[in-house]
Amino acid sequence: MTVIETIIIAIVEGLTEFLPVSSTGHMIITQNLLGVESTPFVKAFTIIIQFGAILSVVCLYYKRFFRLNHTPAPAGSTPLQAFLHKWDFYWKLLVAFIPAIVIGFLGKMSGLIDRFLESVEVVAVMLVVGGIFMLFCDRLFNKGSEETQLTEKRAFRIGLFQCIAMIPGVSRSMATIVGGMAQKLTRRAAAEFSFFLAVPTMAAATALDVLQLFFGSEADDSWATRDNLMMLALGCVVAFVVALLAMKWFVDFLTKYGFKAFGVYRIIVGVAILALLWTGHSLVMVD
Repeated sequence: MTVIETIIIAIVEGLTEFLPVSSTGHMIITQNLLGVESTPFVKAFTIIIQFGAILSVVCLYYKRFFRLNHTPAPAGSTPLQAFLHKWDFYWKLLVAFIPAIVIGFLGKMSGLIDRFLESVEVVAVMLVVGGIFMLFCDRLFNKGSEETQLTEKRAFRIGLFQCIAMIPGVSRSMATIVGGMAQKLTRRAAAEFSFFLAVPTMAAATALDVLQLFFGSEADDSWATRDNLMMLALGCVVAFVVALLAMKWFVDFLTKYGFKAFGVYRIIVGVAILALLWTGHSLVMVD
């Protein structure tokens, strides 16, 4: 993989990681359009540069991410309830993260997720389906959305929505934001919790894939050369900067205009990819 290809893929990752357009789907499509062979290094690269996007969330929202609840616990609280009250933010992140742990582990062990990840057609179809849904989701879920407080039940239900995004092309961001809106959260509150939830979710998924790369049955560390490690560092930096800018813009845009523009974009991209596939233009990864 060349420096230019590295930068392009990292830009795509940074731009799309927190937008409701599916970063995984766009990375699969971009890799194929660039003709980048799916080597062990490329697979590792597309996984590890997600750390750049994760760091952008922590950097942009550090005051809210590193926080404890110092208000007094409700009267009559047990020691456990008082502890959970103090660590309220992290407890709700964990509650929302639990469904992804269970379903993600089962999907990974069964190989179902990996099979989906290599299907450009699945990505294209889900881009279109998700795009059509997004044209109407503001009407469906934004009525009376005035809540900014997140309860444990709401967090868990958002976590269930997140599991839908294990299908490439759905978009983790879209699933969790819509999940938040379905729980009557405002667009801004839903989007920001989606960003926070991305940190443990993406960190766990990245750690699992990296462990498999190094210690799995097909482990191969031949890609870990000096040049490749420099490419990884460059990709992480680019993804971090681009994701930081994309997040700041996205929250304001979503709050004012909703999902409709993203829905139109998804439909155009998905239809274009399907048209290429159906006219005999192969975009299948080279193994």
